[in-house]
Amino acid sequence: MTAALGPRTDARRHHDPSVRGFASDNYAGAHPEVLAALALANEGHQVAYGEDQYTDHLRRIVHSHFGPSAEAFPVFNGTGANVTALQAVTDRWGAVICAESAHINVDEGGAPERMGGLKLLTVPTPDGKLTPELIDRQAWGWEDEHRAMPQVVSITQNTELGTVYTVDEIRAIVEHAHAKGMKVHLDGARIANAAASLDVPMRAFTNAVGVDVLSYGGTKNGMVFGEAVIVLNPDAVSHMKHLRKLSMQLASKMRFVSVQLEALLAKDLWLRNARHSNAMAQRLAAGVRALDGVEILYPVQANAVFARLPHEVSRRLQERFRFYFWDEAAGDVRWMCAFDTTEDDVDAFLQALKEELAR
Repeated sequence: MTAALGPRTDARRHHDPSVRGFASDNYAGAHPEVLAALALANEGHQVAYGEDQYTDHLRRIVHSHFGPSAEAFPVFNGTGANVTALQAVTDRWGAVICAESAHINVDEGGAPERMGGLKLLTVPTPDGKLTPELIDRQAWGWEDEHRAMPQVVSITQNTELGTVYTVDEIRAIVEHAHAKGMKVHLDGARIANAAASLDVPMRAFTNAVGVDVLSYGGTKNGMVFGEAVIVLNPDAVSHMKHLRKLSMQLASKMRFVSVQLEALLAKDLWLRNARHSNAMAQRLAAGVRALDGVEILYPVQANAVFARLPHEVSRRLQERFRFYFWDEAAGDVRWMCAFDTTEDDVDAFLQALKEELAR
């Protein structure tokens, strides 16, 4: 006989939940609807490794967003999603063209190279966005055995600088890449914010314009953990199921990733969260523009504000609110808003910024 499991817990809260910052949307907790979904999936037993009913239902939800040929492969994290997806669309001698500022180049600890065996061919961009002309700086030498072969163009939507590709810009990139025999991967760590900014469905700038494979991000938009590789063009991808396991991204209790994705995607939670975080970034940007001594560096199109201000002001402000330098030597900082950022949070930050600028 199985003993009844009681509700006792010895866990204690180790942080002050009233403390907020603007360092990263990863700092936010999970949305209550996501937590409720996790509790719903927790009862009883379900088959492991993706054969559960929640993962099966997720497949149908993904079809509603990305078309009937799309197939979702839940994974643990964004780096795992990117590395696994890129391996699935390259040969051992293949290379990936990306922006110099791309997450796969700057913030993944060399994982694409060391774990995926991929060569990254980077291109400087003024605003984080690739164009066909910029891609052509690296799209050459396919028959040169001395050079890694360009096989994939990887773009980020929205970009690491907070800018958003239009539908037409992504269509132009896809058509250009495909014409040269290359595939297109989209790093969608903040894809919901981009869709909210453009006010279009996610399919409008993914499968509808020919993107081959997508890294779908959920953690930054209200999940506890987890992302998904979404194969949009099955003809472009090989052995995704095996690569996920080989890349250490196959969850045994996959239902706990799938049910979170379901909570976001089944209705409009993904969009509500993204619209709110974008709106908070606009509120922050509007307040910053009214201040002397602060320069906004890039268009504020999603949930990030990049600014330049005196280094000593930033240092003092960091003692009151957490955020990161983007380029410390230049005095550039990044302020991120999340799904749970409030108007009061933004206003308190702006007041602190005013005070520090006046010192």
